[in-house]
Amino acid sequence: MAIRTVGVVGCGLMGSGIAQVCAAAGYRTRVREVEQKLLDRGLAGIEKSLAKLVEKGKLSADQKSAAQQRLEPTLELADLKDCDLVIEAITENLELKRSIYATLESLCGPETIFATNTSSLSVTELMVGSKRPERFLGLHFFNPVPIMKLVEVVRTVASDAAVVDQLVAFAESLGKAPIRCQDRSGFIVNRLLVPYLLDAVRALEEGVGSKEDIDRGMELGCGYPMGPLKLLDFVGLDTTLYIAEIMFQEYREKRFAPPPLLKRMVLAGYNGRKAGRGFYDYSS
Repeated sequence: MAIRTVGVVGCGLMGSGIAQVCAAAGYRTRVREVEQKLLDRGLAGIEKSLAKLVEKGKLSADQKSAAQQRLEPTLELADLKDCDLVIEAITENLELKRSIYATLESLCGPETIFATNTSSLSVTELMVGSKRPERFLGLHFFNPVPIMKLVEVVRTVASDAAVVDQLVAFAESLGKAPIRCQDRSGFIVNRLLVPYLLDAVRALEEGVGSKEDIDRGMELGCGYPMGPLKLLDFVGLDTTLYIAEIMFQEYREKRFAPPPLLKRMVLAGYNGRKAGRGFYDYSS
């Protein structure tokens, strides 16, 4: 079945970005949020993002208008019942996500594909109880969604190969570069990235170098556009801690264990840019 109508559950940072790129690519897109205030905030973010693309010449004013016309905001999950693909992009809470999928199971037809944007939870665990395990996959976008090209297409042991191919093609139709991976905690990117970030925290903790020198070393020595401690501030220290704890529970390897400094900074509320302070001070 061709994908023509996409449902997005959640209109936060990730959900709004996913809804934007789907609508801009020509898909009728229904985006659902639990409160009008949150929905309005997400739609305002989409408007601002599209306006920036027009300003930079990457989108015409007509294309911006057409994308916005394809967006259908709603507060009701029932409005997603006839979507060909539903992408869930809510907070990383296993039970809450399962509850959403249980409701969607009763609403959507058997041909609807379910996809989760989770970056850390097991897709298989989310799939438990689903009547469509062969049509339940991970579709992990990266922040900021309108800019980042990568999408991880995550298959479980139950995934239908044809559905995997369909979601790869779907991601390409959004102008993204999809990669295929198995359902393992962290998938490909976070499995490699998280230990690197945690090692940078350990290096700082052990006095190997200052935060500036650690970041400068990786930027100039390895050609990374952003050093690991700056990147941690950008991603969010609390987000990284949460992902690392989930990965450590699965693998039980030291490289995934959150260092004490990271835990203490999160306890102190130093969560990075969004909090005004992380490894660096953003209060000004």
